[in-house]
Amino acid sequence: MTFKPAKWPRDLRSRQWFAGTSKDAIYHRGWMKNQGLPADMFDGRPVIGILNTWSELTPCNAHLRDLAEKVKYGIYEAGGFPVEVPVFSASESAFRPTAMMFRNLAAMAVEEAMRGQPMDGCVLLVGCDKTTPSLLMAAASTDLPSIVVTGGPMLNGYFRNERVGSGTHLWKFSEAVKAGEMTADEFVEAEASMSRSPGSCNTMGTASTMASMAEALGMALSGNAAIPAVDSRRRVMAHMTGRRIVQMVKDDLKPSDVMTKQAFENAIRTNGAIGGSTNAVIHLLAVAGRVGIDLTLDDWDRCGRDVPTIVNLMPSGKYLMEEFFYAGGLPVVLKRLGEAGLLHKDALTVSGETMWDQVKDVRNWNEDVILPTDKALTSSGGVAVLKGNLAPAGAVLKPSAATPSLMVHRGRAVVFEDIDDYKARIEDEALDIDETSVMVLKNCGPKGYPGMAEVGNMGLPPKVLRKGITDMVRISDARMSGTAYGTVVLHTSPEAAAGGPLAVVRDGDMIELDVPNRRLHLDISDEELAARLADWAPQIPAPDGGYAWLHHAHVQGADTGADLDFLNGCRGNPVGKESH
Repeated sequence: MTFKPAKWPRDLRSRQWFAGTSKDAIYHRGWMKNQGLPADMFDGRPVIGILNTWSELTPCNAHLRDLAEKVKYGIYEAGGFPVEVPVFSASESAFRPTAMMFRNLAAMAVEEAMRGQPMDGCVLLVGCDKTTPSLLMAAASTDLPSIVVTGGPMLNGYFRNERVGSGTHLWKFSEAVKAGEMTADEFVEAEASMSRSPGSCNTMGTASTMASMAEALGMALSGNAAIPAVDSRRRVMAHMTGRRIVQMVKDDLKPSDVMTKQAFENAIRTNGAIGGSTNAVIHLLAVAGRVGIDLTLDDWDRCGRDVPTIVNLMPSGKYLMEEFFYAGGLPVVLKRLGEAGLLHKDALTVSGETMWDQVKDVRNWNEDVILPTDKALTSSGGVAVLKGNLAPAGAVLKPSAATPSLMVHRGRAVVFEDIDDYKARIEDEALDIDETSVMVLKNCGPKGYPGMAEVGNMGLPPKVLRKGITDMVRISDARMSGTAYGTVVLHTSPEAAAGGPLAVVRDGDMIELDVPNRRLHLDISDEELAARLADWAPQIPAPDGGYAWLHHAHVQGADTGADLDFLNGCRGNPVGKESH
């Protein structure tokens, strides 16, 4: 794809605030000057908003103020006027009931911050899981020139000479305690090794996945995704990103120019190759909806089905993001996809170059981390999209994190009506469950939880764990952390709280999972299913007010990205009427 820059200089959007000698222009400039800004900062240079998701309650992003300073250096050097703008930061580790409930609120707030203020371009400074998609959604809605720079992953953790992955070992050690293989004191001791430096999860969790998705979409500079947070090269990346956004404004290079259907297909295939999080499905569907691209679950299955998982990282493999970076990072994966005919090579990126131009000459420095195709973790990675009478609108499963022997399974349903029911009963020795059962969790979708929490990877009952069993088939309308693993069916749509078939599954029903044939079936007759659905009544009351009410009233299903229905589509960035 050939990009033709616009002629420069052009009429910058910020000039509608700052240019001239009118009362309004003096009002805008005059108050800005109380920060000690010289007059020539308003002489027509591009105003670049550094949209910073820094927060001390978002620990993955707590180092971003330092990174913002490096972005500013680059903007100043390129002749721009940087302004740092703190924006809504949804922390995965602190927000209740779940950060996912606030992704759309963050996207809406950031969108209006971009639209309502004098910015000509934006640097999206992100890290923790929901901050990356929420700011991409906002940028897609306004279509202002925008570029992503992430905070980077933490360094490797080690506990008693074992490599410890954030999140992944939390689930592993927690199950070990329940199985009697690890003491509670040892679990607490291990805590100190899980997060030993600034940055986001060091596994291929959702944060690392979404950083990879931003790069694969072409919305970040090449190599951005894997540089550790504390590596000096992360600061260089921030610096270079600041330089680049100024040129993007001059060229009028917008998100809609970069995030095309081909770019989304590249990202889907990349997700399969890296063993990325199932959360990427819901986030990319939402971003595509904002930019106006027709992307569906069928596209996920079509593009990702035959992609081998070649990145040997937890939770699918054994290494962590630090080793991934040293091996060459995402550019090596993109090159592999290109050589296999699985990459749209001419897709445009924010660098102004094509994807292939950026990666064609990179080299793999460790073939045990980024594997040859014939040694892939799984030959058919990606995200499996399942359909059937239990999931008419679809459900997803991550093959690279699942147990091969459970990919075709028929078992008796053990039903939990909601997460509280699960917590109350799962450790009861009298619970009628064994390793052949199928654990079913209801009312944990976008409306049900509310917000669709990461509870789909339900921990196994202790009496099963004590047998040495580490995996069972689990089905829900929830999500799971990208750091988690197991044969877990997620995002079952329509969700139970909206009256989907999942709502009427009963204890003892037989359920068939057939991943190779993409089938998820509740083994009852059509007549019985129809009768149960006719008798169903909503169990989740609507909230009384506030954002919780707005979310419940307008959130869409997981199969389309769980965005709010009135936020779909690119609305652009017109300047509003003056108020003075």
